[in-house]
Amino acid sequence: MRKSKWMMLLVLSMVLSLFLAACGGGDKKPADQGAGDDTKKDPEVTQEEQVLNIIDSAEIPTMDSIQGTDAVAFQVMSEVFEGLYRLGENGQPVEGIAESHTVSEDGLVYTFKLRDAVWSNDTPVTAKDFVYAWQKAVDPASASQYAFIMGDIKNANKINAGEITDLNQLGVVAEDDKTLVVTLERPTPYFLSLTTFATFLPQNEEFRTAQGENYGLEVENLIYNGPFTLTEWKHEEGWVYTKNEKYWDKDTVKLDTINVKVVKDPATAVSLYETGQIDRVGLSAEYVDKYSADPNYRTYGEPTLFYLKLNQKNEALANLDIRKALNLAIDKEGLADVILNNGSKAAYYAVPAEFVTHPETGEDFRAKYGDFNKTDKEKAAEHWKKGLETLGKDALSIGYLTGDTETAKKIDEYIKNQLETTLPGLTVELQQVPFKQRLELDDAMDYDIQNAGWGPDYQDAMTFSDLWLTDGGHNKMAYSNPEYDKLVNDAKTTLAGEPVKRFEALQEAERILLEEDAALVPLYQRGSAQLWQPYVKNVYVNSFGPDYSYKWAYIEGKAK
Repeated sequence: MRKSKWMMLLVLSMVLSLFLAACGGGDKKPADQGAGDDTKKDPEVTQEEQVLNIIDSAEIPTMDSIQGTDAVAFQVMSEVFEGLYRLGENGQPVEGIAESHTVSEDGLVYTFKLRDAVWSNDTPVTAKDFVYAWQKAVDPASASQYAFIMGDIKNANKINAGEITDLNQLGVVAEDDKTLVVTLERPTPYFLSLTTFATFLPQNEEFRTAQGENYGLEVENLIYNGPFTLTEWKHEEGWVYTKNEKYWDKDTVKLDTINVKVVKDPATAVSLYETGQIDRVGLSAEYVDKYSADPNYRTYGEPTLFYLKLNQKNEALANLDIRKALNLAIDKEGLADVILNNGSKAAYYAVPAEFVTHPETGEDFRAKYGDFNKTDKEKAAEHWKKGLETLGKDALSIGYLTGDTETAKKIDEYIKNQLETTLPGLTVELQQVPFKQRLELDDAMDYDIQNAGWGPDYQDAMTFSDLWLTDGGHNKMAYSNPEYDKLVNDAKTTLAGEPVKRFEALQEAERILLEEDAALVPLYQRGSAQLWQPYVKNVYVNSFGPDYSYKWAYIEGKAK
């Protein structure tokens, strides 16, 4: 998700502080199945205390859905807010505030009928709440980094670029309180899944305006229309979800409380699980072998990528040979298999494997070009020497922005060692900061190299490809290539109705990004090793958007 992910960012995965965007899942099962019970139980029969205890590795950066950019915020927003649709079982969109929808024959006009629903302050949720929030998201004055995800809506890009100043020209209209009409620029097959994403959430204008600059800063500065509300938020310590008794589908929600603690140290997290204080834990490499035979152990593959962003505002990183050297210098297999040891695999690409397939042949996106910039330390040293000669230097010191969890520190010490031992004269200066601060530094482009990640916002290669458009909201590394821009923009516009050409244009764009420009350094496609208590049932794990869905979860079979 940087959704513009991204970046993506995985609740309970102990590498979350590396995530810049996004969200991620994969071929994951609901918790009740993953624990070894493939038969879903009837949640109506259990009378047990419905309390789930979990951890996250970072503070919530924002609760303003217009400003959200990361996995932590998106996860929380998905539980306490609700849009037209939400992600249900197997990552499929299910009705949320929308009771139903119709689509015009040309695929351009979606008409949503809204159900009777209220905010937690008893104010009705209306079509105007969606119009207000969506207009605010594309308004240049909001500076939303995710405004681009609205780009399929008529005039969204022109408004965001300042070419149209009248927000009412956005293709979204409240015909009445219960009817929302959305007009698109072009047919968008994945539009319904887009409506599950945080930037498409509604906001109540009257409440938000009344809160002013305090909106979203504390629980009392928010109103909720989702399955849960935030009843406690201790910054940097944790938060508490409580069942929303005013939610339109409250009878489906079985959990009364979800307690979330912020824990950055894997050893502390495992200890909390072993002592029964939390119900799920992500395992860092040193714990995988110990627990791999545990009946409650699971590994997941995910369409979430981690990579080094190379800020070309830095003179050295603007040099192609320097970038190629950095790409070739790191043993990514060792990173995935030894340092992570959790089902992650080395990545040599910018669109993940086993995520999307060719619309005609069914081949994976990776089939055409495969891997780019495979590790070659000798070639890395050659490019490094050439780059230094061009720069007129014999040594370089480069800053490396990263997270502050224990797992992040191990990963980045490994990368620092790989780079410094392969590239003579290089000094890598680690800057390990809290997740929220790293997002701020990324937004300001105040870094040289940054360890970042992205999980998909929707199931299409575009969710990764448009990250690197010139001046894109999540580019933030001064990368620009007109040919790349044209391919990606054509895939958004003129090729929208030609799925084969569109798919192949995005494959070619990726080749330019990595083979020709070495614009970033892919590291690994994330896997996750976790322990789940078997009494946690029906938690849906998503392949895009928020990592988990708790609306349908419940507790059953917990020892007294």
